[in-house]
Amino acid sequence: QVQLVESGGGLVQPGGPLRLPCAASRSAFSLYTMGWYRQALGKQRELVATITSNSVINYADSVKGRFTISGDNAKNTVYLQMDSLKPDDPAVYYCYLRGRRVGNDYVYWGQGTQVTVSS
Repeated sequence: QVQLVESGGGLVQPGGPLRLPCAASRSAFSLYTMGWYRQALGKQRELVATITSNSVINYADSVKGRFTISGDNAKNTVYLQMDSLKPDDPAVYYCYLRGRRVGNDYVYWGQGTQVTVSS
């Protein structure tokens, strides 16, 4: 079992930055995708950004150029640097890990961290 622990959420002014770390409790997979999804009130959960074990990065169109995802393999941690936050960005942000081992996929979610954008 792998636990994902998020932190860094909170209140930020429009245009401001926020950084979300997500730490996995252990390194369980050599092949994986790790990243962030978000869910705003009344909306479906949507992809924000992911990074794979091969360092392939994917961003939602709505965050390209503003958000940056990066990973620290030694710490089993991914970071989501969010800049130029907009009123459309508030949501609960969930850390995500999909790992592959022996032909099976394993999916884990964090508990979520609230991001609020307000002046």
